[in-house]
Amino acid sequence: MISHHKTSINPLYFRNGEETAPRFRMPDQGMLPENAYQMIHDELTLDGKPKLNLATFVTTSMESSADRLYAEAFNKNLIDKCEYQQTTSIEDRCLRMIADLWHSPRPLKTMGVSTTGSSEACMLGGLALKRRWQKERKKQGKPIDRPNIVFSSAVQIVWKKFANYWDVEPRYVNITPNRPCMDPEDVLAVIDENTIGVVSTFGVTYTGLYEPVETIAKALDELESSTGLDIPIHVDAASGGFIAPFLQPDLVWDFQLPRVKSINVSGHKYGLVYPGIGWIIWREAEDLPEDLIFHVSYLGGNIPTFALSFSRPSAQVLLQYYNFLRLGKAGYYEVQRASQSVAYFLKLTIQTIGPFEVLTDGSDIPVVTWRLKEGYTSNWNLYNLSDQLLTFGWQVPAYPLPPDMEDVTIMRVVVRNGFSMNLAHLFLKNLQQAVSFLDSLESPIPHDMSCDISIRH
Repeated sequence: MISHHKTSINPLYFRNGEETAPRFRMPDQGMLPENAYQMIHDELTLDGKPKLNLATFVTTSMESSADRLYAEAFNKNLIDKCEYQQTTSIEDRCLRMIADLWHSPRPLKTMGVSTTGSSEACMLGGLALKRRWQKERKKQGKPIDRPNIVFSSAVQIVWKKFANYWDVEPRYVNITPNRPCMDPEDVLAVIDENTIGVVSTFGVTYTGLYEPVETIAKALDELESSTGLDIPIHVDAASGGFIAPFLQPDLVWDFQLPRVKSINVSGHKYGLVYPGIGWIIWREAEDLPEDLIFHVSYLGGNIPTFALSFSRPSAQVLLQYYNFLRLGKAGYYEVQRASQSVAYFLKLTIQTIGPFEVLTDGSDIPVVTWRLKEGYTSNWNLYNLSDQLLTFGWQVPAYPLPPDMEDVTIMRVVVRNGFSMNLAHLFLKNLQQAVSFLDSLESPIPHDMSCDISIRH
């Protein structure tokens, strides 16, 4: 018998002494490449199918041309800017294109960086807010030991990490059934002279809604007029930054608002690139404090760097540029519009299925959320429905809303490029089958708290 501490090897391939491999320590001897590949390949067949993962915002497929480009570039280290000067040039072009897309006053001159994703970009944006606040306070001879930052209770987890890691007090504006997004009046109620900035989420992870950046900016403008407090805004547009410019071009949320000093976006979400790329842009160069930028000389030149990571792949940057060239603004519009059309279709159908009340319909980012109608059943809940959908292969998260609404459990479908209308029909068929099965139960399903897992990335 082979214990769970060892992994068996296909007897068609193993050499003498290779019958098993330890599971939790490095083997003393290596094995044939075919064996190593097959062992890992077999385990990965138990993973869910990326195409059916309706939980994630992250891109799961690209064109074959992009895959080829990826394979040609995965061995280039992005930090080696002197060695890979064309890659560096392409990274800069992407930054300028995004700055222009977001109406930067000087897109060719402002500062920006690519990151491993929006989480790193948010950290950098928060650091810039804190450093700008500290410098201004020092000029005024005031203490700098009690900074705070304001965001919604529905904020992505990275902002809670930022506040914890960099000793900034988080001040939450709780969402409510009547106020599903951060409300400007509630924002003003928690601001004081120690506030380094307000973070507005442009595409809330829980619901897909845009927070009202323009209205919040107007409230902060009025606050400055009456008190002199100049509070900047960072827009966390991880999802919405590559949606609004194409689907809602008249919506004012970006650098058209002078109070918005920085914006981040995930290139690997609706930027349509494989996982591992984010961007942050500052409105103008002076909005990024110079003393946060390091200059490295041991890579073959005097290289400026502002990042939490150092070595990382360059392929995703090249794939972002590929998409910009391949799609252009018209192409991005068509891709995002197709996703939103699928979201609208899902919403219209789901609201006709007996148990459900639709909460958000995909009119901001292409995300549809729903809850069980009050008193519909005591035999099953949305966690049970999530488990049942998994039997068909669909990964659909169920999770509670943030504080003050945590008694409300919802489900969410993220519509991404590749989730076609045909797949939507198949999903809805399976959803109705799952509901029919659960409705046929004569007694409640035993509740397992360990199954209540929030999947919200």
